[in-house]
Amino acid sequence: MRNFLLRASAALVVALTLSGAIAAPAPLAPKPGWAIKPTAYAFAQLSDRLDKAIEDAKMNLVNSASASQGAKAQGIVIPGNRVVGVFRNDFARRMLAASIPAGIEAPVRFYIVETSGGHATLAYRTPSDVFAPYFIEGGAPLRDLARELDTIFAAIASQATAP
Repeated sequence: MRNFLLRASAALVVALTLSGAIAAPAPLAPKPGWAIKPTAYAFAQLSDRLDKAIEDAKMNLVNSASASQGAKAQGIVIPGNRVVGVFRNDFARRMLAASIPAGIEAPVRFYIVETSGGHATLAYRTPSDVFAPYFIEGGAPLRDLARELDTIFAAIASQATAP
């Protein structure tokens, strides 16, 4: 009987999820240290615009992961979702010279989320927020690097989300 109830409960959760009866997560909301930019662009369009802005800023798209693409490969449709890691080797060398532990934070990431109505939002934690836990150890060189990256990331986000 217990196994039957467990299987029935699991089946109900799957059925509710696939039918959309479970409430969708809340959209990205302001958080300290985050930049959040809702747009009128569709998910794929914003994704392409971000890639172009990264290239134009002479930064490297180090990695990209998409939960929605992974789900699609399994026949499941979820709202668009992509994480894009961005960095450059000269910044990596400077960061590591200031703080080896800070290396865990590179690449710094952008996050694209499809919202209701077919639009997409671009979000990221500012590099100053990402590297803040290492400022005592990394001192002025790491703070300066983070501020420099803040400017670059803001420019990338502005270009990607501009009307």
